[in-house]
Amino acid sequence: MNKSELVTAISESTASPKNTVATVLNCMNDTITQMLVKGDTVRIPGFGTFYTLKREARKGRNPKTGEVVEIPAKTVPKFKAGKTLKSAF
Repeated sequence: MNKSELVTAISESTASPKNTVATVLNCMNDTITQMLVKGDTVRIPGFGTFYTLKREARKGRNPKTGEVVEIPAKTVPKFKAGKTLKSAF
């Protein structure tokens, strides 16, 4: 399912206009991104938790040449499914 299909599905189940649903989804995406950039955690009960994880710098290997390369430290977004979402499977 892509974004437009998701917008259509939500629009049909809530009887809301597609442009309103798309605006809400975009706002939710932007808000979650802003909170993660600040280092905050976003919890949606029953669905899951969005958080960030700091990865230390490390050495890796170029698979083509076998050369050792330095991989810089970075912060990555993570998601952990909530109990309700897990139990759906």
